[in-house]
Amino acid sequence: MSHTTHLPDSRPVGERGGALTDGPPPDRTRKRHRPVSQQWAAWGFLTPVVLYLGLFYAYPLYRNIDLSLRNYTVRSFVQGNAPFTGLQNYRTVFDDPTFAPALMHTVVFTAVCLVFQYAIGLVLAVFFNQNFRLSATLRALFLVPWLLPLIVSASTWSWMLNSDSGIVNTVLHALGIGPVNWLTSPSWSLVSVIIANIWIGVPFNLVVLYSGLQSIPTSLYEAAALDGANAWQRFWRITFPLLRPVSAITLLLGLVYTLKVFDIIWIMTKGGPADSSTTFATWSYQLGFGNLLPAFGPGAAVGNLLVVAALVFGLVYVRVQRKQQLS
Repeated sequence: MSHTTHLPDSRPVGERGGALTDGPPPDRTRKRHRPVSQQWAAWGFLTPVVLYLGLFYAYPLYRNIDLSLRNYTVRSFVQGNAPFTGLQNYRTVFDDPTFAPALMHTVVFTAVCLVFQYAIGLVLAVFFNQNFRLSATLRALFLVPWLLPLIVSASTWSWMLNSDSGIVNTVLHALGIGPVNWLTSPSWSLVSVIIANIWIGVPFNLVVLYSGLQSIPTSLYEAAALDGANAWQRFWRITFPLLRPVSAITLLLGLVYTLKVFDIIWIMTKGGPADSSTTFATWSYQLGFGNLLPAFGPGAAVGNLLVVAALVFGLVYVRVQRKQQLS
């Protein structure tokens, strides 16, 4: 008589026969829904941002566009019954004799400031990247112009460039050079505000570019040094190409900031003398608030031109970045 030993079935329950396998298979395609509490939490965090953007960006932009499309006076500005004029305010701005000089001054002011701020900031960032003694202390001192209120910086430069008692002319006199009318001469007023704005903008470029340098691996420099590359070759073949994304965003932010610079120019020269340092930013203020009979519509139109210019450069930057990512 033979005895058969039955070993326990080690298969999973779902693979065995019997009543346990008769039920329907689990629905693996059923979507998982977020709990309602999480959705309310997400909207709660998003609401302050939406309100901030709507109140401080979208609504002022809408009001500025509305101002540029209507013939507002002081009375209609209060009562809100200004007649619609379409693009007449823009035609007025384009036909104004101040338009061409203001456009040229805006382009020159923005281009020169961007070039010098970026170049000086890059040189200082490479210099401080050596991590020598007192490097952190000196970097902190270079941040002082960026931390000061603009009214303080502009007032300081106005005193330094004063024709009679300014320290700059005092130094020039000691060197045997005649005094320069920095703020009262049409030939030098734009140069004066450019110098002041470069001094203020260099620390921002230094901070951003220095942060970009910190992300470059030191092994690349060590390998290039072993291959016999000198300092200039290491900078041109390693540092500058790898800093390209950081440089792009630095120049874009600097462009947007420089286009709308108003405080420095207005405090130092008020756009003069004879509109020799007038830019779109100061001209917009002069039209809207600088006269006894303010021209709100043309002033808003000039401001919108600045917005369009910043938007165009922003779109160009996004397109270039997208092409670089795809390539």
